[in-house]
Amino acid sequence: MNKEQIRAYIKVRTALNMQPKSIFDDLCTALRDQAPPYNTVVRWSKLCREGREGIEDEPRPGRPVTETTSDNIEKVRRLIDNDPYLTIDEIQVETGLSHGTTQRIVSGHLKLKKITDRWIPNQLTDSQRAERVRILTGDESWFYHKQLGRKSSNAAWTASGETPPTVVQRSHFAPKTLFCIFFKTTGPVLIHHVERGQTIDHDYYINNYLRPLVNEIKKQRSSSATHAIKIHHDNARPHVHEDVSTYLESQGIMKMLQPPNSPDITPSDFWLFDLIKQNLTDPRSSVSLHRVVAKVMFSINEDEYKKFFDKCIEWIKLCVYNHGDYFEHLMK
Repeated sequence: MNKEQIRAYIKVRTALNMQPKSIFDDLCTALRDQAPPYNTVVRWSKLCREGREGIEDEPRPGRPVTETTSDNIEKVRRLIDNDPYLTIDEIQVETGLSHGTTQRIVSGHLKLKKITDRWIPNQLTDSQRAERVRILTGDESWFYHKQLGRKSSNAAWTASGETPPTVVQRSHFAPKTLFCIFFKTTGPVLIHHVERGQTIDHDYYINNYLRPLVNEIKKQRSSSATHAIKIHHDNARPHVHEDVSTYLESQGIMKMLQPPNSPDITPSDFWLFDLIKQNLTDPRSSVSLHRVVAKVMFSINEDEYKKFFDKCIEWIKLCVYNHGDYFEHLMK
């Protein structure tokens, strides 16, 4: 698809009240590495909502600089060498080149791509879609009280086979709270924050995570309760303890197997935790942070949760196809 066709697609989907994130996900699924940047989708969706009819580039004042000359290619190369986190829009402003020319130089001539958000194709059978509605997934993550830049702002231009530059991390002493979150296709089921200094062993996991989780499931599924429910969590020591397995079996809950050392397919890390952290403010206490986390989770459209579970099986397939290798950098 050329840029006019992509803009036409964005225009139609915007007219159908689709959000830029959903439009971007669809374009990534269809076009893979030829998909436009997320900022481009947001910009054109906004223009269409504001009433813009045309999808062609508007004339720019002065002499248009659109040539993919060796000088322009070298100019873009130097900019990225100096700051690999520049966006296409920022490079365009710095060079005076058109957006399309900038994109062609970066992708076509310099052969660079940004390593950041993960995505995969979505092709599920009816039986797989039926399976997802019985799956609960959960994990723990630290949430900081003061936020740094989003992951997308740390995305760097890298050539094929090149190691991305290291991003400096925050101090280990920065205030933070550990959360355990479980969710399913309809949204959150359990949001639990751990008090500072609390040790999480298998007893704590059962009494503070699993029992409240089971009670909530029984409230939500009054007729079938925990029947045929499957739970997915990673291989952390408290999760795989014999007492945990015994408790889950007593409740009729089946465990989904998690391949060892496979963070690629830890669903919460893969999607939800990043999304929550992108939308946090700077709450001072664990209680206020809990409220903000819950607010973000309940604000996520149910369709987004369903779309996430649609992709879970594909992630596992991708890990298997790559013989267990970590695969974010293999996305094409």
